[in-house]
Amino acid sequence: MKQTLAITRKELKGYFGSPMALIFVGTFLAVALFSFFWVETFFARGIADVRPLFRWMPVLMIFLVAALTMRQWSEEQRSGTLEVLLTLPVSAAQLVLGKFLAVLVLVAVSLALTIFLPITVSTLGNLDWGPVIGGYLAAILLAAAYAAIGLFVSSRTDNQIVALISTVMLCALLFMLGSGGLADFVGSTVGDLLRAMSPASRFESIQRGVVDLRDTLYYLTLSGVFLALNVLSLVSKGWSQGQGTRPQRRSVALSSTLLVLNLVVANVWAYPLRGLRLDLTQHREYTLSDTTRDLLNNLQEPLLIRGYFSEKTHPLLAPLVPTIRDTLEEYRIASAGKLELDIVDPAKEPEKEAEASQVYGIRPTPFQVAGRYESSVINSYFDILVRYGDQNEVLGFTDLIEVEVRRDGLPDVRLRNLEYDLTRSIKKVVYGFQSVDAVLAALEEPVEMTIFATPSTLPAPLADALQTIQKVAADIQRDSSGKFIYTLVDPDAPNSPVTRQELYDRYRIQPIAVSFFSPESYYLHMVMQVGDEPTVLYPPGDVSEAEVRTTIESALKRASPGFLKVVGFWVPPLQPTQDPFGGTQQPISSWQELFATLGDEYEVRGTDLSGGSVPAAVDVLVVVAPQDMTDKERFAIDQYLMRGGAVVAVAGNYVLAPDPYGGGLAVKEVQDGLRDMLDHYGITVGRELVLDLQNEPFPVPVVRNVGGIQIQEIQALDYPFFVDVRADGMASEHPIVSELQAVTLNWPSPITLDEAKNAERQIIELLRSSKASWTQADSNIQPNFELHPQLGFAVGEVQEPHTIAVAVQGSLESYFKDKPSPLLAGAEGEEVTPEPPTEPAAGTIERSPDTARLVVFGSAAFLDDIVFEISSSLSRDRYLNSLRLVQSAVAWCTEDLDLLTIRARGTTARLLDPLTERGQSMWEMANYAVALLALVLIGVVWNVRRRSEQPMELMPPEALSTSASEVK
Repeated sequence: MKQTLAITRKELKGYFGSPMALIFVGTFLAVALFSFFWVETFFARGIADVRPLFRWMPVLMIFLVAALTMRQWSEEQRSGTLEVLLTLPVSAAQLVLGKFLAVLVLVAVSLALTIFLPITVSTLGNLDWGPVIGGYLAAILLAAAYAAIGLFVSSRTDNQIVALISTVMLCALLFMLGSGGLADFVGSTVGDLLRAMSPASRFESIQRGVVDLRDTLYYLTLSGVFLALNVLSLVSKGWSQGQGTRPQRRSVALSSTLLVLNLVVANVWAYPLRGLRLDLTQHREYTLSDTTRDLLNNLQEPLLIRGYFSEKTHPLLAPLVPTIRDTLEEYRIASAGKLELDIVDPAKEPEKEAEASQVYGIRPTPFQVAGRYESSVINSYFDILVRYGDQNEVLGFTDLIEVEVRRDGLPDVRLRNLEYDLTRSIKKVVYGFQSVDAVLAALEEPVEMTIFATPSTLPAPLADALQTIQKVAADIQRDSSGKFIYTLVDPDAPNSPVTRQELYDRYRIQPIAVSFFSPESYYLHMVMQVGDEPTVLYPPGDVSEAEVRTTIESALKRASPGFLKVVGFWVPPLQPTQDPFGGTQQPISSWQELFATLGDEYEVRGTDLSGGSVPAAVDVLVVVAPQDMTDKERFAIDQYLMRGGAVVAVAGNYVLAPDPYGGGLAVKEVQDGLRDMLDHYGITVGRELVLDLQNEPFPVPVVRNVGGIQIQEIQALDYPFFVDVRADGMASEHPIVSELQAVTLNWPSPITLDEAKNAERQIIELLRSSKASWTQADSNIQPNFELHPQLGFAVGEVQEPHTIAVAVQGSLESYFKDKPSPLLAGAEGEEVTPEPPTEPAAGTIERSPDTARLVVFGSAAFLDDIVFEISSSLSRDRYLNSLRLVQSAVAWCTEDLDLLTIRARGTTARLLDPLTERGQSMWEMANYAVALLALVLIGVVWNVRRRSEQPMELMPPEALSTSASEVK
């Protein structure tokens, strides 16, 4: 080993003794920094990762390492020093290894000087260091493979230029094996094999943060093979061609061949080993989560996952297929035999293709592919079917991938979040397949339901309600095989086991007033005990057998794991309006993206509240942009909360509307929304708009005066109404926002909380604007750069954070307490007597239990499809954070948090902190300066070290003469 290190030091002295090392390191840093800041436009991407640093590394390393290795053996042969080296008491393997380590040290020094780039990113955003470590490791392994190739090529020629060109061509050939274009000519099966032989595809796997044994072994094999060939090449130069040395030549050649074959066989043996890897990412993005494993382990029926992948597909999709196959195989292994995995090419299996089309609606997608001479269309499958019992879910290519357009205009296609997409699909089909009978049968202890009712004081409209509830409960008990037991308790009975006070103390159940003027009250409540957790049930508005059964079965589903949650979805009925000129204006708002996103995890039902009640099957109610609501609709929401329900209210005071004069976007104040009701709950949504200097840009039409001519153009300008909330403005400990790094609320209103009303509730201020925010009472959202050249809007004198989203859990007082029930009003269009009714406000619950949950967002527009379209045009997938925010809010309301951590995986949530153009330039210049300073420092240190070395002392002439005479 000492000889090897001595050779390494000698080579490094040769590098740094000339300008070669500094030229190499300087060129590497210049190209790396240029590609990072200019080619990949780091600040324009706005994502806190260092992928731009490593994107071009496989290509960059080819030229730089080839330049380093071209002279290693070629120069030795040309100058005649190779013979001297081979006669030294050093083996050929030590010579090769010494030069190899010298090249790696120089590459490692160059890579180390780029560490200031990830440090910069970490300072400006929430960087995941796992992919950074993986990227540097991949770069070292890649450089080792290229260096071994370069050294071997250099040993075969005495011409440095020939060595350089040959090394570049050989490395480029290996690199091209993993290109998508090559797979078009050889098919997907051979293409997968070629990609497995390419260092580029292996590099991509490691630099994402996953150190796989197969990838590491591949690089070590590639390096070992060419190092062995290098040793053989050097040894063969000292061979004669006579018969006497033939056995020696055969022995060395055979040993080298066996070594190469063993390395290749080791890769073949390791190829099926998919589990031997280290996931370095912060959230272990490429490792199956405990949620997924628990879901697979608890399967009661066989689960089928079938992948439909065409052999001939789009070249950008083909590299993703092996990753999907590996992940699906991990699912199969984790299921312990409960998952059946089937990967098919529909073109080769017509029966399964027909089944996919007729039963599951899976059809090929046409992709346009640009060939060498012409463009063509390929009809290809890229779908996954998940089937459990009679439930199935299909994931198409649009569900599985995300596309980012690079600076050069080419798309960058990658898997979106494969584990989340698969697990939520499995959960949806598994939970959708369960039945109430199956859940009751699986319980270890029976469910006990107690009906607390006072028959003597029930009002006339509810006279038959008790019998209906008892009949339904008896039917369920009869069919449950002893797993459901119900009892009837009258708290007013002389021998009652509980009193009215005990009901309140145990369950917070309060009696309902019979009428406004009567001192009597009644009970008609149900308490279901599943395990240790009691659940209070209130009678539905329509006390029919069907509604009562739905109420009880829905409660069983909510209290038992393994059921698909139901989300009630309410949006305002949008009607065309008339503009000031008498024309018809169509509504511009829609919420299809939100509806589809919630449908990924839940059963989403459009909910009609005009009847004054929320369906009993609804687990959480999402109310979007409430406006033009009737009292019955507000009553439905209020009483749903009073029954212990959960509501997500996207309830800002302004909604989008077309500008009748300018033709752009405008906002109008909400009429007949939830403002008064929320204010009664102690949550006041202000009538102002919040503006923030920390914001997301918006394409705004700007009019410029050029030579007296008015020119209108679109510019992406800072838009203070798009409030950009970062981690410092979030309640990071709360599950709704704990996995988010940034989210934008568009045109939000401030929220203030009544401390007295919320004293006994759990109040969380989820989102707050930055310290540089203020409010505006005016609804004008168009910038005026003539009055305000810098921002387009007047900056408020008082700047402070404003709460724009809250979460509340606890007991709420009904908005309709001591008010006539809207259900008693006459039909629409009929006159209603203004006198107080003599009948009771039947069914009006005055206070909710402590389990009621309410989430309020101070923006009614941030989930609008048109806002998503605007956001995606400027900042790609940033709007996904808004959808994740609502998904997390629904998960918190349903206490179904198992998919939260999986959903948050990925780089789309890791955004850079907002920076001015001057700040961006400052950070860029700082990195240039640090790189230059480091380069100068290396040169100075090495020069000082070289000057401090003492020359070898030569023997004096007298000593030489004496030695010569002694020899004679």
